[in-house]
Amino acid sequence: MHSHSHHAGHGDPHLSLDRGETHTHHHLGHDGRSGRLVVALLLTLSFAAVEAGVGWWANSLALMADAGHMITDSSSLGLAAVAAWLARRPPSLRHSYGFVRAEILAALVNSVFMLALIAFIAYEAIQRFGAPREIAGGAVTGVAVVGLGINLLVAWVLSRGETTLNSRAALLHVMGDALGSVAAIGSGIVILMTGWTPIDPLLSLFVAALILVSALRLLREVLHVLMEGVPLRIRLDAVGRDLAALPGALRVHDLHVWTLSSGTVALSAHLEIRDLADWPRLLAAARDTLARRHGITHVTLQPETPVAAPLVRAERVRGDAPPPA
Repeated sequence: MHSHSHHAGHGDPHLSLDRGETHTHHHLGHDGRSGRLVVALLLTLSFAAVEAGVGWWANSLALMADAGHMITDSSSLGLAAVAAWLARRPPSLRHSYGFVRAEILAALVNSVFMLALIAFIAYEAIQRFGAPREIAGGAVTGVAVVGLGINLLVAWVLSRGETTLNSRAALLHVMGDALGSVAAIGSGIVILMTGWTPIDPLLSLFVAALILVSALRLLREVLHVLMEGVPLRIRLDAVGRDLAALPGALRVHDLHVWTLSSGTVALSAHLEIRDLADWPRLLAAARDTLARRHGITHVTLQPETPVAAPLVRAERVRGDAPPPA
């Protein structure tokens, strides 16, 4: 006996079969998110070329690093927009969960891009310490102020909506851009007032270190999702205790909890119960408990009686297929 509980919600697709017909159900919630990512992409890309040109002309590593960061952001925002579009595609016989994990893959690519950019900035900064260059502080300051305004506007656009690993990765890039603009402003002001050019690569290294901490944290979370680890906010032992404590439940085993996509947590488990006649009531109670206490809405539970449970385990050890329910 096998029961599958599916609650309507964002990013939680499922596929059902009935009398030879295939039905796909998908709850859309990505349209606004994709639109915000496109707007952020256009704003970021429109300014990156200007900042790169001025940074090259002014010999400012801080400004060129910020421009390179914005160009990387443009590619990452493009990936995020494509991933959000893919996540709207319904499930199929080939992809039963749809493409909801495209957002996780995009966040992974974005994190790796960030690490590569940080390595490039660090290398260039070290080179600049050994060979200082004349820097046009006024041009650096003016362009960096405009860049900061663009970055803050893009961050505001991205923050208005649902938070996912994908949108967090994009927002992380943009906030790194904002820090880069602040560093470039500080660099320009110090150079204008004192003529001390080492401040430019020094502030670039400071910004790179700040971005590195967040990038590694995001990468760790993305890899945890891809390895189907238990979501960090959920305690597996607490979930098992809550299920086993339901009236009529005896024991829980083969309990698994993992993340399908941002905001969608899935659970599967075998639940031993005293009487199969109590299953409809117990299933409803399990759904309510999991959703209310743990935020788990994609639930698959298999009921077992104390007599049937050892038989199922023995068949699993022998490698035999269990009898059809």
